[in-house]
Amino acid sequence: MKSIIYILLICGFTISCNTTKPTTSNKNEKLENAKLSDTVSISNDELEYEIIIIEPGFNSWLVSRAKPEGFYSQQYLENRNLIYVNEWNNRVTQPQLYNPNLYEMQIDYQHGIDYGYEVNYKLYNYFIYFQLTYKQRLGPFIPRI
Repeated sequence: MKSIIYILLICGFTISCNTTKPTTSNKNEKLENAKLSDTVSISNDELEYEIIIIEPGFNSWLVSRAKPEGFYSQQYLENRNLIYVNEWNNRVTQPQLYNPNLYEMQIDYQHGIDYGYEVNYKLYNYFIYFQLTYKQRLGPFIPRI
């Protein structure tokens, strides 16, 4: 693999007990499966890039609240990701100013490399999730779904 992008942020763990409910739709089934897995791994073997996100709740948020794949163009996602990654990496290098529990590792994401649509889509949505969940702002844009 040429590059691996890791985002490891484990800020809480929630266990819930529910009675068994009948699944009425395919979307509900996807949501339930997403809740079971807190790790999102996206790889593009052709391009040799991979992103691994370990974040409780992100996978279910992605399935239930994020815009569907194809909603944004790849160029839009790449432009936003560059802004978010630059600010993220800036905060990682300044643990005295920013919570080092939130900004643990730098992200190796470079301009001019085609990471593919899926990697850009998941990374972009992680940044939106992160900003909304932890009340952070990584750029000039107000994070919204």
